Amino acid sequence: MAARNHSTASATSRTLDGPGVAAALEDEIITGGRFPGERLVEDQLIEKFGAKRYAVRQALTLLEKQGLVDRRPNAGAFVRSYTEKEVRDLYDLRILLEGECAQSIELPVSTSALAQLRSVQQNHDDAVAAMDLPQVLAANTAFHRTLFDLCPNRVLVEAVNRYAGMSHAMRSIAFTSPESLERSRREHHQMIESLESGNTYALTSLCRDHLLPSRDTYLRSAARRA
Repeated sequence: MAARNHSTASATSRTLDGPGVAAALEDEIITGGRFPGERLVEDQLIEKFGAKRYAVRQALTLLEKQGLVDRRPNAGAFVRSYTEKEVRDLYDLRILLEGECAQSIELPVSTSALAQLRSVQQNHDDAVAAMDLPQVLAANTAFHRTLFDLCPNRVLVEAVNRYAGMSHAMRSIAFTSPESLERSRREHHQMIESLESGNTYALTSLCRDHLLPSRDTYLRSAARRA
């Protein structure tokens, strides 16, 4: 996916507050519009978004807490980049958490829960068909949140969502090819089928294996940039 144009010509016509700037920057980061290690210059962000300096600084603080921005003393703010070990450690943890979360879902699930998940997945299907990458990412997140919300362990669900959010920028790189999008879409439907058939083993395996392509794609991309 081509990088977005960060020129002042794209500045918004209204003043954004801190959360608004954070949401706009998050969208750019997770859709590949800004690259790992890219410096985020306050003056440029102020002009681009028509925001006050305090709003930009608040946005950077919010994104730092989400793990998307790295703020360095006397250097500024940068789009977070990860070492190979950090990527592997994060995904190892996600595999454990999401596998446990899937295994904890009590099967069979209700017909209403299946209907809701199918409805959410339809949005993902439509976004993939249109190659609308921001909507693909949003629908993908909605699908997994809806799926894991079936787990009765709320602490585990919160942990799954937290660490999934930390890997948003990594996952976006895997969403740049039609083949990757189709694989993800197909696996979502297989997860729904596993829920419907009451196959905990298949669901757990799918949820774990589903994470590997985005991890490996990010590592290959990072190696090429090195």
